[in-house]
Amino acid sequence: MSETLQATDVEASSSDEAEPQSEPQSQGKTEDLLVQEGDIAGDYLERLLDLLDYDGDIDLDVEGGRAVVSIDGGEDLSKLVGPRGNVLESLQELTRLAVQQETGVRSRLMLDIAQWRAGRRAELAELGRTTAEKVAASGERARLHPMTPFERKVVHDAVASVAGVHSESEGEEPQRRVIIFPKP
Repeated sequence: MSETLQATDVEASSSDEAEPQSEPQSQGKTEDLLVQEGDIAGDYLERLLDLLDYDGDIDLDVEGGRAVVSIDGGEDLSKLVGPRGNVLESLQELTRLAVQQETGVRSRLMLDIAQWRAGRRAELAELGRTTAEKVAASGERARLHPMTPFERKVVHDAVASVAGVHSESEGEEPQRRVIIFPKP
């Protein structure tokens, strides 16, 4: 599973954040640090699953310059996703904070539970592509419903693959949405 969110819609580490002394700030995070983030996150999430008495297999990976943690398996995991991924987003932020507390570095870790993000990514890519094609054909802009930064990034990427259109985000969180415009 690959996640490639860009800093345009997701908080990125600022250049003045503390980096490990063995690594120059300009290099970004090394794979070793990302593996360490994944390990810390995996331990944190394993303790959470134990407390909840939920079954799940935790998979750790490094993709796209970030640690990726996924939990698959048990029947109860859909409860950890919640409506529209709200619980998942909150768990991801808590996991990032747990990693930051241990490493001292803001984490961009991506969490997926029961492959919800992977499925949502496919749905959003299709929505972005088909809406962009309609905008290109009609010449009229389209406003999509409010989305999370993850969701908007997927839509922007899908729109970028269609000739004759471009997209922008507008509004303030949590009502920020993608607008697709025809190119003049």
